[in-house]
Formats: sequence, structure tokens, C-alpha cells
Amino acid sequence: MKRIVFKENNIDLEVIKNELNNNGIIIYPTDTVYGVGASIDSLKGLQKIYEAKERNFNSPLIALLSKVEYIEKIAIIDEEKKIIIEKLASEFWPGALTIILNKKENVPGIMVSNGETVGVRIPALKLAQDIIESVGGILPTTSANISGEKTPRSFEELSEKFKERVEVIVDGGKSPLGIESTILDLTKTLPKILREGAIKKETIEKVIGKI
Repeated sequence: MKRIVFKENNIDLEVIKNELNNNGIIIYPTDTVYGVGASIDSLKGLQKIYEAKERNFNSPLIALLSKVEYIEKIAIIDEEKKIIIEKLASEFWPGALTIILNKKENVPGIMVSNGETVGVRIPALKLAQDIIESVGGILPTTSANISGEKTPRSFEELSEKFKERVEVIVDGGKSPLGIESTILDLTKTLPKILREGAIKKETIEKVIGKI
């Protein structure tokens, strides 16, 4: 497979857009770890992510966004949760908080394990935001590794085997945080942390109350 490798100083967002629109997949840095992504409009691209990771379709991808207004394109925001979401977004976005919301019908089933929810996050890294914006502001993403292997926190930690399975690679050095995002589920009556990562439970409770 022909691969295009960019560094931060020579990145061509138009090339990235075209590759992903043609069912390609991309390895790129985020603020937390390195991710692998595909266009939300490319079912073939989304399938290639799972194939590259050697992962079954029971593990959903997360939608990384470039701007907060893109949430409503893919997620349902209930009036009762709107204030909570606004508080969380104001405090933690861009940043290492993934919020689980009920999805809209336009979200492909393959992306969310045929479930009814979708995780959304805005990474606190301009390079990642620019890449995401170039493909429409929404980029389904998961960690750039073969399932069961170490999650890469820098370009150097990417496995050669995994790099051979994608069309585009962006070398952004080290991810600033080097730890996965915290995942907060807002689809139930009470918010629930599904994974504690870079943002601690106590920090979230200071913003939205006890969870």
C-alpha cells in the first residue's frame, strides 16, 4: 500500500481530505494518544480501521470534532442534559473528556457497534483540529494500534506493522498528555464515568455535582 507521510511543517490538508474521501484511513496525533481515523461518510474506510486493528465490531469508535457546534450533527442533545453538556464543554473542551450521547440516525452503525450512542470529544491539539476540520469537522477515531498492543503516545511508538495498513500518517512527535481521555456517559438518568483517564472524577464533580 502506498503511504503518504507528513510532518507538522509540511502537512497538506487537501491531500488528507481527498485520501479520506476515497476510503483511506489516517494515523494522526491527538492531545491524548495517536489515533487512527476515517471519514464518517466512508463505510469502507470505517471497516478498514477495524481490519487494521484486528478488532471485532463490538468496540465503537469515538467521533473527534474540530468545533463544539458539530455535536448536534451526530448526537441528540436532550433539553435536560443541555446545561450539563454546556458546563462540561466550557470547562473541559478542547480536552481529554469524551462524552457519550444518544446518536442521530446519520451515524453509521459500523462506527458505534450498531448501538444507539456515540462518544464525542474535541482534542486540545491544533494539528488534530485542523485535520478533523479538513474532512468536515467530524472524524471517527480510535487508538492507532493493533488490539491488545500498547497504545502509542508518540510517533516513535507506532508499530511498523500498523503503519503499513494506512494511507496517511502524520508525524506530530509526542502527544502532549500521553494518557487516554476520560469517558463520561450522559445517556442515563445520572452521569456515569465509564473510564477514568486524564480528567479525574473529582474534577468533573466540581463542575456538574456528585456523580
